[in-house]
Amino acid sequence: MNLLGIREPHIYGKESYKDLLCYLKQAAKEKKIKLKVFQSNEEGKLVTLLHRAYFKRADGIIINPGAYTHSSYAIYDAIKAISIPVVEVHLTDLSKRETFRRQSVIQSACCKSIMGNGFAGYQQAIQYLTGEKNV
Repeated sequence: MNLLGIREPHIYGKESYKDLLCYLKQAAKEKKIKLKVFQSNEEGKLVTLLHRAYFKRADGIIINPGAYTHSSYAIYDAIKAISIPVVEVHLTDLSKRETFRRQSVIQSACCKSIMGNGFAGYQQAIQYLTGEKNV
């Protein structure tokens, strides 16, 4: 995520990670919710943050686990352990990507999965977590 706008812009777009942060800040402001954003390229840090969300009593989590989507049973286990609604978001549609990217090992641990809608997928996840279940 930290390389948005740099990494394969023909797939992920030209907007940067900073652009995504601005988008998320505005979406949270519109919904009048508190939003904490965390980005890491390290699997263990993501697991720790999921555990911490439990103890901080987070109301919901939106996660884009990047390549860990396809391989991280540790993130799957962390999501299953915390009993917090988690929405998986991907900028691209995994079903239209390379064969190895089509399977999400965390999807069944999440309450919803949103793919292929770019930044708008995060807005949809916020709407879902705030009660607009028809998203």
